[in-house]
Amino acid sequence: NSLLKNKCICSCFSTGRVFVHEWAHYRWGVFDEYSSDVPFYVSRNSEAASVEATSCPAGVTGIPVFQDCSGEKCKPRSCRYDGQLYEKGCVFIPDIRQSISCSVMHMQFIPSVAEFCDKNNHNTEAPNMQNKMCNHKSTWEMIMESDDFRNSAVLNASAPPSETTFELLQTRDRTVILVLDVSGSMSMNNHIGHLRSAAEVFLLHCFEIDSWVGIVTFQSDASEKAPLQQITNVTVRQKLVQSLPTFPSGGTNICSGIYKMNTTYGSEIVLLTDGEDSGKAACLDLVKHSGAKIHTIALGPSADKELESFSKLTGGLMLYAVDGAVPNKLTGTFSAITSGSGDISEQSIQLESKELVVQHSEWMNATLPVDKTVGNDTFFSIAWSLSQPFFFLRDPKGKEYRSSDFTIDNSNMKTARLRLSGTAEAGDWQFCIKNVHTAAQAVSVTAASRPARPDVPPVSVAVRGKSANRFEPAVLYAEVSQGFLPVLGATVIATIEKDGAAAVTLELLDNGADMVKDDGVYSRYFISLRGTGRYSLKVSAHGRDTTTRLGLKRNRALYIPGYRENGKIYMNAPRPEFADKEIHSFVDNTGGRSAPIYPPCKITDLHARMENKTIVLSWTAPGGDFDNGKDHYIIKSSENLLDLRNRFDRATSVNSSNLIPKEAGREESFKIKPENFIIENDTIFYFAIRAIDDTNLISEVSNIAQATSFIPPKASVPFDYDGNDGGANSTVIVAIVAVCGAVVCTVVCSTLCFTKTKRKTR
Repeated sequence: NSLLKNKCICSCFSTGRVFVHEWAHYRWGVFDEYSSDVPFYVSRNSEAASVEATSCPAGVTGIPVFQDCSGEKCKPRSCRYDGQLYEKGCVFIPDIRQSISCSVMHMQFIPSVAEFCDKNNHNTEAPNMQNKMCNHKSTWEMIMESDDFRNSAVLNASAPPSETTFELLQTRDRTVILVLDVSGSMSMNNHIGHLRSAAEVFLLHCFEIDSWVGIVTFQSDASEKAPLQQITNVTVRQKLVQSLPTFPSGGTNICSGIYKMNTTYGSEIVLLTDGEDSGKAACLDLVKHSGAKIHTIALGPSADKELESFSKLTGGLMLYAVDGAVPNKLTGTFSAITSGSGDISEQSIQLESKELVVQHSEWMNATLPVDKTVGNDTFFSIAWSLSQPFFFLRDPKGKEYRSSDFTIDNSNMKTARLRLSGTAEAGDWQFCIKNVHTAAQAVSVTAASRPARPDVPPVSVAVRGKSANRFEPAVLYAEVSQGFLPVLGATVIATIEKDGAAAVTLELLDNGADMVKDDGVYSRYFISLRGTGRYSLKVSAHGRDTTTRLGLKRNRALYIPGYRENGKIYMNAPRPEFADKEIHSFVDNTGGRSAPIYPPCKITDLHARMENKTIVLSWTAPGGDFDNGKDHYIIKSSENLLDLRNRFDRATSVNSSNLIPKEAGREESFKIKPENFIIENDTIFYFAIRAIDDTNLISEVSNIAQATSFIPPKASVPFDYDGNDGGANSTVIVAIVAVCGAVVCTVVCSTLCFTKTKRKTR
């Protein structure tokens, strides 16, 4: 009965609230109000400083517990102090019956919890992500500031105005129609040849089995080259390849291609053009109501400036391919168009895409790592701009594939491909290429593969970009993950290209210079190239040996270590240990977007600690222009957290004139001497920083860090695991009291006897 009761309280009550918790993350961008990293903190909410659990609201009742384990047997005991806080491994066990109704973003498993914390009950002191990332505002305040509620009227009713409805959607076979420009402008820079080569790879290697594919071409009018047909084998793929265009002519009429399509709700359209069409607005309304998703590919610098309007109306991808001597840039752009079904087990993953100008008689050597999570349906491709080079491919065991093992299509004599049967050998593959042409030429190599097993997700990269505006530059994001787990410690390099400008490479960071450290999202501000227009973004991620590992997903519902009911503690099974796992992989993805001088970015990882009555601050240097270059700092302190947040300029200044700023991304450390502060027991100091660059542009106020001068009690209060809450074992207490009483009685009796004897003697 106890086991059944335990399961019921921990799961039956909380399932719906877990859904609301995760929905609030996804929809409104709020953060957790607990902290696994800092489960306890020193609070000043009471008259004297005390150690409290990181919670919202403050005052959640419960008990700190440490699991003493010997082998597989564990017994909870009281937590001991280690410095100012409890020892590592101490967890907070809440009472299952609470008098509070919030918060869903903290203890969603408590039966009485049905609300978010608001400004009236929010715990601004708690060192959780919600306070750190949202400037100590409550989750309800942030939700009310979202687009969903910002302009909505408050409903004072006991029931919602309408019932919530849910739709159950089921995936179906993917349907994609290629709508390709074959107008006269496609003859420029060999666009038609690059289109055919890139689309060939897309058809032969990227589409999943059972997908439906059709091909439409347009110039002054449109033509259906291949009706919708299901990809069931290699023969169907090759038949589709034969339908790809080879000869360009005529004008550019995008709407003629749109009208020619036979689309259904949920289908995808890949619309590619390199020219302009002033009459494209005529079919925008049809596109809007078609139910199809349109992915646009702008090829070269002269593609229609409003082409992306088709994607914006339908929620499709907005892609851009820079002109090049070989087709690998367009091939990479096509590879970014993957299925949205969520099933990655059949998706093609690009392992490498590299282009280089090779001088006469020189070698180009490329390493193509194939990790153990991929290897099925692997293909390698080499392309050249002038004449075929000498080349060979060597697998990790030393087996070599010569040019005679590769296939060259008669319709595309400047590309050779090798498709492997079975599962490719895991490890480093070496592509060795020598330019035997009399002059320098461009050479590119490409590799792609599918997951080796359906139950083991591959390492993958999801790339996103936020366009620049007057107030901030473009932001580049790359989420590196294996399934739902973030990949940490990877080297992530972004390559940004624009027609008419040299390519720029930028290392993306997940080290605290970005918003959240070690969450698998690598990011960076991009301000190197100037001017508006389209940019192409490619990201490569790789890891080696023990530098790369899998981490735990951040921002998720709280794991319940146990609970207390009627004074008795019920411990749940411990969360399974997550062992670091070595991984290594190359993954490429392509997208595309990017101006003035910008201020330094906000510091989000400021920490403060007390060392022998010296306060030590540490943070990641943000850089002068957002996350680039150097800057200097304004450091402020206060004994009131909200005063520091709301009136930073009026707070007490900290002299940091001897602090020499470091380069962006490096760790800064600064010690504050005791003479600057009166440090007494139970004193809490709050600190915040603003960074200033050499043009006096100032960053936003950082997160607020806490340093505490607090001497905890010498001993922790023991408890009885079996239910006698708040005291030691009753038998031991009775025994101690009895012994003490006996000692007191003996002393008193001895004293009386001595006094009486002495009187008699007198």
